[in-house]
Amino acid sequence: MKRTSTLLVTAVVGVGLTLTACGSNTSESADAAGGKIGVILPDTKSSVRWETKDRPALEAAFKDAGVPYTIQNAEGSADTMATIADGMIADGVTVLAIVNLDSDSGASIQQKAAAQGVKTIDYDRLTLGGSADVYVSFDNTKVGELQGEGLLACLGDRPANVVFLNGSPTDNNATLFSNGAHSVIDATPTITNVGEQAVPDWDNDKAVTIFEQLYTAADGRIDGVYAANDGLAGSVISILEKNRRAGQVPVTGQDATVEGLQNILAGSQCMSVYKSAAEEANALAEVAIALAAGEQPATSATSRDDTGDRDVPSVLLTPKSITKDNINVVLDDGGQSRDEVCTGTFAEMCTAAGV
Repeated sequence: MKRTSTLLVTAVVGVGLTLTACGSNTSESADAAGGKIGVILPDTKSSVRWETKDRPALEAAFKDAGVPYTIQNAEGSADTMATIADGMIADGVTVLAIVNLDSDSGASIQQKAAAQGVKTIDYDRLTLGGSADVYVSFDNTKVGELQGEGLLACLGDRPANVVFLNGSPTDNNATLFSNGAHSVIDATPTITNVGEQAVPDWDNDKAVTIFEQLYTAADGRIDGVYAANDGLAGSVISILEKNRRAGQVPVTGQDATVEGLQNILAGSQCMSVYKSAAEEANALAEVAIALAAGEQPATSATSRDDTGDRDVPSVLLTPKSITKDNINVVLDDGGQSRDEVCTGTFAEMCTAAGV
């Protein structure tokens, strides 16, 4: 894939594409070359990764390629995403990548784009019933499997009551995470599922209320929690702290955020899953640049879309399980900085963990 990308980048640069700071003032020569890329990120609330990791990684990748681009954020609104997409199409993007907020609105955007001859990419989340030319993400079922394995490792062999706090019901990734975790946990006869609920829009504030209700319904008899990402894990931990059980009840996570890594160091979260934003952004850039150049991008797998009754050509990257023993994997890769993680009261914890 690297060799293909290099050739494509050279071709794109050779036709004189120019880069602007955000892609909104692309030169006429670049527009005429037909290689302008638009990316719409989903929000700033579900995870800090979109603006702090994905955006700068995408900007760096497109800048290195010399391809004009525009990146905008829908701020959690499907209507806003549709409006942004309309504007990008009108402004001449030839490739449009979206992180859908739900499959129906995402499919509508892709239908409009296709009608205008714009190639589309599903980034991070597969749009069910959509028409994306390529899907770029991590192996999300594997993410859930790693979470399930991590929770079992933290629980040990003892019988345990577990609660599942899943991600947004409109996010296909959340379904894949949960399916992967269930495939591991449900196969363990010592584990009892005592409660399960999805969190609308990955809203961490709603997650606090939802988990507290699940905790109460189980009379506090909860030994472990599957939380779909680090944000939801933080919500769970706040309720466990309220009940003086933080650190006693293993909690999973995902995204290896600063908060998640700090919770792991503190012992209130047992693991997270690292998905390199730079790796995913570079994979998206390679696919987008290939499509912009009229080439067939290299893919490594297919992803099944039962709603659309099709197999979507995909680039699926490999996630990594993160515990206190290997936090350095994230830091050494540049996923987070030591200065941000090992600050204040966490400095001593980092030292003790060899971070």
